[in-house]
Amino acid sequence: MREPGSGERWISGLVLAAGGSKRLGQAKQLLPYGGAPLLGHVLQTARGCPFDELLCVVGGASAEVRRWVDLRGVEVVENAHYGDGCSSSIAAALEHVDDRCDVLVLMLGDQPGVHVATVEALLAGRGDAALAACAYTDGRGHPLTFARSVFGELGDLHGDKGVWKLMDRHADEVVEVAVDSTIPLDVDTWEDYRRVLLAAAHV
Repeated sequence: MREPGSGERWISGLVLAAGGSKRLGQAKQLLPYGGAPLLGHVLQTARGCPFDELLCVVGGASAEVRRWVDLRGVEVVENAHYGDGCSSSIAAALEHVDDRCDVLVLMLGDQPGVHVATVEALLAGRGDAALAACAYTDGRGHPLTFARSVFGELGDLHGDKGVWKLMDRHADEVVEVAVDSTIPLDVDTWEDYRRVLLAAAHV
């Protein structure tokens, strides 16, 4: 992270980590990864990005997350309605985003394969676009960026796929920034977790 307000634009980073981990049966945010909890690794990556502020939305297992995950430099937002999907977490976070924010970068707390360089490339490649996404070799994926002009729509989304529906609604305005790798794996099942660990071992 940088000194707030030191850049040409105010950039807010948002990590979504409120999931209830139903398919895993335990909090995926706390699964070991690289010597830290999974969410801790993602937040460490986010701290290395050129953000003016960093928010993280928690919900499921929030007490355990607050106890075991390094949250230094992070504004933690509690989403009591996390069962309603990712969109509810985004809406909760938008109430805490700084009024100076020009661009919001959306990251997933269960996607540890995203690198600082990917976020930097996305920010550099988006220009003044209202929406931007990473164009990996196998498709479009997170992180995503949203300009303040779409915050109203962003806050009105519903369900887990709301951001993709917003992207479809503004298809002509979305800038895709090429990333020379496959979409980083996220963790929803034990098989996903094994694949994530395997991928990390081969980096």
